[in-house]
Amino acid sequence: VQLQASGGGLVQAGGYLRLSCADSRRTFSNNAVGWFRQAPGKEREFVAAISWRGGTTYYTDSVKGRFTISRDNAKNMVYLQMNSLKPEDTAVYYCARSRFSYGSRGQADFNAWGQGTLVTVSS
Repeated sequence: VQLQASGGGLVQAGGYLRLSCADSRRTFSNNAVGWFRQAPGKEREFVAAISWRGGTTYYTDSVKGRFTISRDNAKNMVYLQMNSLKPEDTAVYYCARSRFSYGSRGQADFNAWGQGTLVTVSS
């Protein structure tokens, strides 16, 4: 597996988690990286993305002001800090590498996916 997501777990509403995405093959330092999630019974959706230098970030409206995406290219890592978690944030979270250096929200722009990490937010 090229991309490895970790950091999921069970947390109460209002709590926080920090997800990490590791790139074992050191291939995404020149690429945008995104986080997506899939809740039970729902389609996978975009959560956040970051451009290759980290200068531009994108968020879906439901997580703006609560989630922060960041990256450390020297460590080949991308992070998703999730604060003020809500039960509706419960999902399997995936990180993915974009074909491009700029960020975007479209899943078709991402061509390498890691295995997911489960986030469960209890009410």
